[in-house]
Amino acid sequence: MSDLSIGIKNTKQKYREIFLTAVDEIQKRVEEIKPENANDIFDNYEPNSAGYLWQKSVLKMFDEKIAKDIFIKWRQMLDYRKNFSCTGCATCCNLACSEFPPEQLKEKAQSNDKFAAQFTGIFIPYETREEAEKVYPEYLKLLDETLDEEVYFYHCPKLNECKKCSDYENRPQICRDFPDNPLSILPESCGFHQWREEVQPVALMLHSMIEIVNYYKEKINI
Repeated sequence: MSDLSIGIKNTKQKYREIFLTAVDEIQKRVEEIKPENANDIFDNYEPNSAGYLWQKSVLKMFDEKIAKDIFIKWRQMLDYRKNFSCTGCATCCNLACSEFPPEQLKEKAQSNDKFAAQFTGIFIPYETREEAEKVYPEYLKLLDETLDEEVYFYHCPKLNECKKCSDYENRPQICRDFPDNPLSILPESCGFHQWREEVQPVALMLHSMIEIVNYYKEKINI
């Protein structure tokens, strides 16, 4: 098994463990404000009953307290990213990924999708998948094994013969912000790889909390 595959497997295992911890923590906070005569948080309660008001308090806690905590911690992770810098490996320039094909990205850009407009203004699609495979064959193989949906690959035409950005000082904002997700798959050559490794446990916890809160909000019948 390749190092990249092992890394993905380990991340999935970590997420399962962290997810269960987050479930227990959120359940504990829900139970702490539970009235004595209420049953389950997902039960149906009469309007203005103790159970109904409990459900409203839980939703308020999610929207005001937990959402705020998640936002603050996420901003802290992004701020910590400033301690790292690009090493010029050019992987992100050579192998930009999107779940959207070129035609759909163009349509989104024409519909005033800001990110799509920036993306299509920078990157051009590979004519064949074989071209993309030459850049990072291990990564493409891993995507084939783990993803059900198709992924499309693009590259920046501004790279010079040395695979460096020929207009680095004037690079667009999405290039300056990348990577803005500590759960992104980054090669060890990337200057932000260590940042990802350090903050990944917190990112996994926040991601699991978002999933759990969304589940509660979907299931609470109010």
